[in-house]
Amino acid sequence: MKPLADCRLYTFVDTAYLHGRAPEVVAQQLCDGGSDLIQLRAKNSPPDAVRHMAEKILPITRRANVRLVINDHLDIAQAIGAEFCHLGQEDFFDAGRKHVSELKAQNAKTHIGLSTHAPVQAQRAVDAGADYVAIGPIFATPTKPTAKPVTLEYVRWAAANVRIPWFAIGGINLQTIDEVLAGGAIRICVVSAILNANDIQKTCAEFRKRL
Repeated sequence: MKPLADCRLYTFVDTAYLHGRAPEVVAQQLCDGGSDLIQLRAKNSPPDAVRHMAEKILPITRRANVRLVINDHLDIAQAIGAEFCHLGQEDFFDAGRKHVSELKAQNAKTHIGLSTHAPVQAQRAVDAGADYVAIGPIFATPTKPTAKPVTLEYVRWAAANVRIPWFAIGGINLQTIDEVLAGGAIRICVVSAILNANDIQKTCAEFRKRL
């Protein structure tokens, strides 16, 4: 697997956008389209279902040398050996955590990514030892309809100040990607713009090309 710093395209198997497709089939299409990381996001699924999906997806991502990220469920990520777990502010700092080392079991290899929505949160995440941070939502997004967009100002701030890998996220599509890149982003997360496409692999590859 390429170093995290060299990863550019972060995509999702989000159960809210599967439209009847099997998670493992979507994961394969994302791998074939050039994803560097794939997050399993299943907000409304019980832990047993999340683990079942993750265990089907992990062999696919491993064969493609793509990192698998489990959203929210650190215990599942560690149990199956996923490369990353992604946590929101509420799951980390609001839960009383101060450093990612508190979450890592002995010899655990699961890395931690954290969501951030403002410069102060990004700096706090860096200080807490996050392996990467997500910067967003840049634009309004149906994935998080109640979240206020942080705009390209946050992208420009991150480009100037964040020294660990960071990914711009939120409302990024083939019409908005150029302005996000112009703002200083070199890594992006894409959810609905790929998962709502008729051809996931082709759309994923188009984002890869634009990056």
